[in-house]
Amino acid sequence: MNQSKIAYIAFDTVPAPKGAAIHIAAFSIALAAAFDNIQLVTVSPKATRLDFYEIYPQVIQTTLPAIGDTLIQRVLYFRRLLMTWLQGRRFEVIQIRSIYEGFLIALNKQKYCDRLIFEVNGLPSIELKYRYPAVAEDRELLHKLHCQEQICLKAADLIVTPSSITGEYLQNRGIDANKIRVIPNGVDLNIFTSYLKIKDYQTHPFALENSLNPQKILQIIYFGTLSSWQGVNLAVEALALINREFPACLTLIGQARDYQIKAIKQLALKLGVADKLNLLSAMSQTQLLEHIHTCDLILAPLTPNDRNLVQGCCPLKILEGMATGIPVIASDLPVVRELGEDGVHFLLVKPGSAKSIKDAVLHLQNDPKLATQLAVNARQRIEEYYTWQRAGEALTNVYTELGIKRSIKV
Repeated sequence: MNQSKIAYIAFDTVPAPKGAAIHIAAFSIALAAAFDNIQLVTVSPKATRLDFYEIYPQVIQTTLPAIGDTLIQRVLYFRRLLMTWLQGRRFEVIQIRSIYEGFLIALNKQKYCDRLIFEVNGLPSIELKYRYPAVAEDRELLHKLHCQEQICLKAADLIVTPSSITGEYLQNRGIDANKIRVIPNGVDLNIFTSYLKIKDYQTHPFALENSLNPQKILQIIYFGTLSSWQGVNLAVEALALINREFPACLTLIGQARDYQIKAIKQLALKLGVADKLNLLSAMSQTQLLEHIHTCDLILAPLTPNDRNLVQGCCPLKILEGMATGIPVIASDLPVVRELGEDGVHFLLVKPGSAKSIKDAVLHLQNDPKLATQLAVNARQRIEEYYTWQRAGEALTNVYTELGIKRSIKV
């Protein structure tokens, strides 16, 4: 097999039912299609190393274990193995996603690669406190994280990010705008088929006459990480308010720690909607779509915090929801407004307000034609602007911009 000229290295497990894993897989496939063999290095789901595991055509994947009781221990363990793996290797381009795998590469850039691409989706100096609250008070650790991020940002020849909000934040940290390329996330339309294309246009849940029947139980769904900054608690609070008007159920699908699940259940019990709440673990995209297509509404109640407002993001859950033919209600934040227009592609609500979510649900319940039209418009927008094929083409253009020649297909 020919020597790979590209290494894509990420402190993430792939495959996995997470947005990061989906993103990495899509980008890996796009790079392999354009440049043939690439090396993908990710975290092993086990305590063992798997060498040259071919998980996608022309993508040679190596998974390195990250063992330890704490995140820092796991990162250090992974870094040691990564440095061993890199010995004797050099690439035309290495693409990294975080300081966890990228810091030592950035410090020794000339040893390992000609060009370095830093794919910035999130930065630990902002995000880590949402997973480990005590980090917010540890100024020394936050300073170290920030410094390592700056080293990676400065060393990178180009920076790829999915949101212009993130791009602006990086510029505020002193990064030249000419180094930044915004490539939004995408959707696999072969997986996320539209309900409206499966069913007749008039059989959309909100187009049914009995959808206005008070006895019909409205089915609402949220999918993604079950963390506070995603607004999961708001979804539960809105569920309680909606049930004062008419019957409704809420399904939450995603990864969560035990304490998060316990808190959600306690909140639902306190608000009297425990029997209206269905909690499901993260699942494959195909299984997820089956659940989505049984629902009437998708919620994405992102909260107004520095993770969403300052750092920025490109919410994959909203893009995937828009592709399904089910109307989406989301928080009115700049990162969401990047993806579409309020009242055309989704309904936007006041961030942090359960009442606003309830009011939006009532709005669609009373205007089924609007609900259906939102779903139709959203699907069309995804097909035109937000596919992984489009994102992959943009990424390969970044590589050709750096002088990497595409493979000649016979």
